[in-house]
Amino acid sequence: MEAMSTDAAGTEFAALLQHIWADLHDPRVIWQVAALALCLGAAWMVQRLASKRAAGANTREAGMPASAARRFGQHGVRRVIFPLSALILVVGARAVLNKFQNVYLLDLAVPLLMSLAVIRFVVFAVRQAVGHSSWLGGFERSFAALAWIVVALHIVGWLPEVIDGLDAISFTMGSQKLSLWMVMQGAAMVLLTVLVALWIGGVVDRRLSAAAGLDANVRVVMARVANALLLLIAVLVALPMVGIDLTTLSVFGGALGVGLGLGLQKIAANYVSGFILLLDRSLRIGNLITVGSERGVVREITTRYTVIRAGNGVESIVPNDTLVGSIVKNETYSDTNVSVSLDFQVAYDADIEKAMAILVQVSAGQPRVLKTPVPRAYLVSFGDNGINLRLGCWIADPHEGTLGISSAINLEVMRRFKAEGIGFPYPQREVRLLPGSELNAVLPVPDSVAKD
Repeated sequence: MEAMSTDAAGTEFAALLQHIWADLHDPRVIWQVAALALCLGAAWMVQRLASKRAAGANTREAGMPASAARRFGQHGVRRVIFPLSALILVVGARAVLNKFQNVYLLDLAVPLLMSLAVIRFVVFAVRQAVGHSSWLGGFERSFAALAWIVVALHIVGWLPEVIDGLDAISFTMGSQKLSLWMVMQGAAMVLLTVLVALWIGGVVDRRLSAAAGLDANVRVVMARVANALLLLIAVLVALPMVGIDLTTLSVFGGALGVGLGLGLQKIAANYVSGFILLLDRSLRIGNLITVGSERGVVREITTRYTVIRAGNGVESIVPNDTLVGSIVKNETYSDTNVSVSLDFQVAYDADIEKAMAILVQVSAGQPRVLKTPVPRAYLVSFGDNGINLRLGCWIADPHEGTLGISSAINLEVMRRFKAEGIGFPYPQREVRLLPGSELNAVLPVPDSVAKD
């Protein structure tokens, strides 16, 4: 029976090739070639007109934020309009010419254009959903190869036999009997619904990003929850559409629960901690924090980890569980103003009041130093080599770092102290050799010491 179906498919394919070959020798084939060329040219013109209209709309609305639907339509012009327009025109031309002559060449063009339209639309939808990712090129090539294989099987007439063969390979999961063809249908349907869910999630994310007055953490939480719910709904809708009972997923759910209980506690804790950080708003993007030995600005908060960028450009990926379970110093939690303290030491014979006034004047002249609270200088202690002074001032941009402002103040203070004759002390040690010490046998004792 299978041999007969294979022979029939081979016969149909051979007949199709013979018909196309016969059409190529028929002078009337010029009408099919002309119709195909005219349809492709018209589709190209439609693409050009749509592109120009989109470019004109962008020029007229320069500076105005475009909606997600408009951006979706504008970016999809070049990849989707051409194959869809060509397909519609070729189908119409085939219907007209079929009344007067054979249209086997157009019959071959229809599935090719249809597969091209499907490939471009799917890849475009994926690009809109996930952005320009490195794996997108490989996905496009793999999906295009799969689509062309399906088209080739359909043209040669082998597609029904392949489907029957896949349907014959069956297995049992739970109480339901599944076949390889049903699983492939379910995977394709899940892929389609997930693409739609990702696109809708992207639209929701862009809407939330454009919402004024909405906290950044709330936006992230709402976007994450919306994406998760959309993906769950996509799977729950896709599987019953191909006849797969959702109760069969109970086995997978049980295995997942055991896995979470045995080996994935840390991952689950990181995800839960991520939602806690986003909801309680203890950390925000742009905060300057210190956790452990890491200090930097929060650049990104995901549901599993947080990215902290240090002043030297190094980015640290900190698990959210660490941020929830340890002490975090947030220097910009409720107020971005932070204090900067600088220590100085002057000689004992220096004019202390003048030195303190210079410190205040120098710090007040720095553009990053706040006028309120006013900078102040303090006499901290009397050291072994000099008098210890401390300058205290406030800045409002700690994310820019404190090394630059400290260096600028130090350089100006050194210049002003030199101009005013205020010296910086250096360690001095006085060594006295007493009479009768063991060193007298080795070192000569000065006369002044000997007389003492």
